[in-house]
Amino acid sequence: MRAGDKEKIGPHGLEVTRLGLGGTTFGNMYSVLSEQEGLDVLDAAFAAGVRYFDTAPLYGYGLSETRLGPGLARYNRDEIVLSSKVGYTLVERKPGDDYVDLFVDAPEMTSYFDFSRDAVLRSIEGSLERLKMDRLDIVLIHDPDEARSIEPDWTPGERGYFDQVMAETYPALDELRQQKVIKALGLGMNQWQMLADFARAGDFDAFLLAGRYTLLEQESLRELLPLCSEKGVRIVIGGPYNSGILATGAVEGAYYNYAPAAEDVLEKVRRIEAVCARHEVPLSAASLQFPFGHPAVATVIPGARTVAEVAANVDCLERAIPADYWAELKQEGLIDAEAPTP
Repeated sequence: MRAGDKEKIGPHGLEVTRLGLGGTTFGNMYSVLSEQEGLDVLDAAFAAGVRYFDTAPLYGYGLSETRLGPGLARYNRDEIVLSSKVGYTLVERKPGDDYVDLFVDAPEMTSYFDFSRDAVLRSIEGSLERLKMDRLDIVLIHDPDEARSIEPDWTPGERGYFDQVMAETYPALDELRQQKVIKALGLGMNQWQMLADFARAGDFDAFLLAGRYTLLEQESLRELLPLCSEKGVRIVIGGPYNSGILATGAVEGAYYNYAPAAEDVLEKVRRIEAVCARHEVPLSAASLQFPFGHPAVATVIPGARTVAEVAANVDCLERAIPADYWAELKQEGLIDAEAPTP
């Protein structure tokens, strides 16, 4: 498998590279990325064959789009695939307003959820203005569960904005797809349960599944992924390192799903690392490659802050991993026995 290998998404001839680039780092997620560092990351990714780039208004409250657009403008627009999202409306932040504090030195903005038709169209216009682009290839409906699934008290089955999305957001985007203004539409979420409901309710091209089909988590294998194969929905794997721990390993302070990892998670990762050591397989390589065992998975989009991290992601994706490694993970009960492996 090569970083630049391509997979089809949707009915309009769209192809994404197996390795994409997630745009959260361009929004200063966790730490600042300088303008030059961002340009260097894009150059390294492009040189390695990466042609799919994902962003969102939420990432740095517009900062990710503002940086990615001019950086990508240096390349032939027809060679790249660009996705952004709708659902979060950006507004100027006032004293006392809540805001997502994952982004460092971001604009003084906050957001609220709005999945109405007008908000969707305004959101796309805003994204294009920040990106300085004339079109988006993929539009994803962002967190219609209000991002509740990453909270400790979340329970599967909450409906969130499901009904409004199907009544207003989806028809608006479907019209744009039929008019070929966009080539594909889908959703981006941190849970698989509601995505399964959406797969049954509409005609979607892609789901960005963040952190829910990884070397640590395979619950979605039983319901969502077979459904996507049946419906022709391609999976974009976000958060392949589960917020960090599958890149860093079980080190002190390792993050799992946007919070410090609990001891049971650390212990499972230690056991996976032991299998990695026996087969001389880097944990990060196994983490990037594992999802591709399933035919519904089209691409994986890790972020990168440096040229070295881009190179590491490419190496991880392209490194040969022996079949015995995957077999031992199954034998030890560390991945689902039914999980297809690369």
